[in-house]
Amino acid sequence: MQITFPKFDHRELDLLQECLESKWVTQGPFVSQFEQLVEEKHNVKKALATTSCTAALHIAMLALGLGPGDEVLVPAFTWVTSAHAAEYVGAKVIFVDVDPVTFNLDVNLLESKITKNTKAIVAVHLFGLAADMAPILTLAKQYNLAVIEDAACALGTLYQGTPVGGLGDIGCFSFHPRKLITTGEGGMLTTNVEELVPTMNAYRNHGAFPPLPNDKESTGPWTMSRHEVLGHNLRLSDIQAAVGVAQFEKLNLLLSDRRRAAQYYSSRFDDVNQVIPPSRDVDISGHNFQSYVIRLEGTRALRNHVMSVLLEEDIQTRPGTHAVHRLGYYKNKYALKSDDFPMAVLCENTTITLPLFPGMTHADQDKVVDMIQKALN
Repeated sequence: MQITFPKFDHRELDLLQECLESKWVTQGPFVSQFEQLVEEKHNVKKALATTSCTAALHIAMLALGLGPGDEVLVPAFTWVTSAHAAEYVGAKVIFVDVDPVTFNLDVNLLESKITKNTKAIVAVHLFGLAADMAPILTLAKQYNLAVIEDAACALGTLYQGTPVGGLGDIGCFSFHPRKLITTGEGGMLTTNVEELVPTMNAYRNHGAFPPLPNDKESTGPWTMSRHEVLGHNLRLSDIQAAVGVAQFEKLNLLLSDRRRAAQYYSSRFDDVNQVIPPSRDVDISGHNFQSYVIRLEGTRALRNHVMSVLLEEDIQTRPGTHAVHRLGYYKNKYALKSDDFPMAVLCENTTITLPLFPGMTHADQDKVVDMIQKALN
């Protein structure tokens, strides 16, 4: 049983054929259509497609002018690129521990990490559950900090009824195959801060800005773009965007299907004392359940045992994600210890991502839960 897989049908093939027959396969009309779909879904003024969410996070750091001497607050339990993006621009990552109930930033710890060098907060909506944005945004306003929403897992996620991705300064989404919809590899920048758009667009497109009016000569085929910043080639292709447009047509169905399956999982775990499901004691009204991640009350050895039993039954699982401060790069560079962020370590050691895929049946889920009960007993 796979942990997840994309849902494809004839529609992807139809739009791919349309794209190929148009002969326009780099950034073009399908990219524009895909961006517009995200703008409408997440109620943002502008969306810009990129090669990955990693690229989007990198561009976000560049567009906000972050660099050497700046500090960026990042949750200690997240995928590595939430932190890597700050390091790419020479900024310093300052880790903040997480709430083991939500797996997101512990907002009660944020203010204690803010210094005169702090310039931004990366608010990760981990596994599709929105971070507690209200106190994050309040602190950001108080200390004049930028907020980057790492919404890699959060397409369709709501925070108190409002779509994520436009709550902070810049949102960053992923279309990796483990996400709700996929373009193979791909990402998206979103913002409601219109003055950031030209710079974000330039950084994804070789640093190019449109030409300025010129009194000395008229514009024409001889007119070149301006290059005012050191940009990159991080544009999504129309081939990928054609798949994204087809995938987007399924989004609402996939959202409801994942929420249905998550609700059934949680109901089954009500009587399993050692399993803490992601929906227990959490407002999940806007959760998209990109991943269904449980936490065990026990040791890393117990977690590993349960995962081994599931593997013997051909049931794929994986840990939730990294306690990033334990990884060699950050551990060595910043002389970090595991007990510096104990909740992140607890989450890394005791979480299991369970299979959740399109059309998953109750029988599939019963098999997973029954095997977990067997392993725990």
